[in-house]
Amino acid sequence: MYYNILVIHSILRWLVLISLLYAIIRAFRGYSFHRPFSKLDNSIRHWTATIAHFQLVIGITIYMKSPLVKFFWGSLKESKSQLEPAFFGWIHGSIMISAILVITIGSAVAKRNELDREKFKAMLLWYSVALILMIITIPWPFSPLANRPFFRVF
Repeated sequence: MYYNILVIHSILRWLVLISLLYAIIRAFRGYSFHRPFSKLDNSIRHWTATIAHFQLVIGITIYMKSPLVKFFWGSLKESKSQLEPAFFGWIHGSIMISAILVITIGSAVAKRNELDREKFKAMLLWYSVALILMIITIPWPFSPLANRPFFRVF
């Protein structure tokens, strides 16, 4: 069960990144070319935040079941000196929650703005910050903190 949820979390990471990138590109184009904020733009804003929240719920579920996290909290003195348990026990979760919070704020600000250009600006700014936080904190295969494969398989 734990491994299956981990695979879903790994796959969903790509959906989060793609939706964020797509929303940022649309926001950049809308802001730069003074386009109207369409129903499609609003849907992209909404679904990007929704996908990110779904990923957060799955991530919290993994966090509660993770043997690495249990080791981290079970023996704090030992695990603090080991990079991987510390990464998954503290760093990854706290920065990813911050990134989701940034997405949530950006979505809310964009939704409440009256001017179309301001909606695009809010999405562009907040979603870009969230994307940077996520890229830094994802355990990429080349990461010195904790490395995981690009794709897990069932």
